[in-house]
Amino acid sequence: MSWNANDFYIILVGGLCAMACALPGIFLLLRRMSMMGDAISHAVLPGLAIAFLISESRANIWMFLGAAIAGILTALFTQWIIRFGKVERGAAMGIVFTTLFAIGLVLIRKAADHVDLDAGCVLYGALEYTPLNMVTLFENERSFLAVPRAALIIGATLIFNALIIVLFYKEFKLAAFDPGLAEAQGFRPQLMHYLLMTMVAVTTVAAFEAVGSIIVIAMLIVPPATAFLLTRNLPSLIIVSLILAVLSAVLGQIASHLPPLLGFPDTTSSGMMATTAGFLFLLAWLFGPEGLIKKQSKQLEAPNFDCAD
Repeated sequence: MSWNANDFYIILVGGLCAMACALPGIFLLLRRMSMMGDAISHAVLPGLAIAFLISESRANIWMFLGAAIAGILTALFTQWIIRFGKVERGAAMGIVFTTLFAIGLVLIRKAADHVDLDAGCVLYGALEYTPLNMVTLFENERSFLAVPRAALIIGATLIFNALIIVLFYKEFKLAAFDPGLAEAQGFRPQLMHYLLMTMVAVTTVAAFEAVGSIIVIAMLIVPPATAFLLTRNLPSLIIVSLILAVLSAVLGQIASHLPPLLGFPDTTSSGMMATTAGFLFLLAWLFGPEGLIKKQSKQLEAPNFDCAD
């Protein structure tokens, strides 16, 4: 298995993206809204397409504005359908994100003749090509330090998410576990909801070009869900989720080199990172403190009393 500096850059970008997604994903999980991340990551597609059609450019500012607005509108539309249409939350998310995603695909086909825009890149990303777009941070006569541009963007997003959670930790915690108590104490659960949706939208947009929607959806949901099988303490849940996110990136990149060695076609790094995250969830589900194996062993160890005696 060949290993070079590009693999470390891919792991850097993938790991930063996974951690940036896991932070808002924890509170989506606690609020039982994990699929909202899926909805937003798909629904930003029309925002990207409209931005391309208007600007005829792939400039990052246009991408960010179009996708961020579409992501926030997804949350708003979902809430409106739930409130005024009396529709169950899961159904409302399904209505909004499938409709917007379909509109986005239609617009991409329309934009294809004018702008270099590929639906496959949006879905799967281009994680393997991030080392080709480097930014020099430090340079002198003897040495220099360069990192992928995607790492700077996603790293800034990770810092943004971390700062928001640190500043509003108590509010997020109360809004997740007891919205009624949060409102009684003067907090605004609805405001926390839209702030969380904004975090998800910004994270999705920042990660879109590099890693695509697959790893965004996976890392929003799977590391927090895996951590939830290992601990129920919120600070520990955050720490374990971040560790699992980094492990998914590292092990996923290592696993992406295995198929060619076994005679199979090449695979994508983002796809293998998402697959590895699912494998870690499987291990936690089987062998965790409340896993299937431990539950089965407890049942076998329980005394069996014969009522006839």
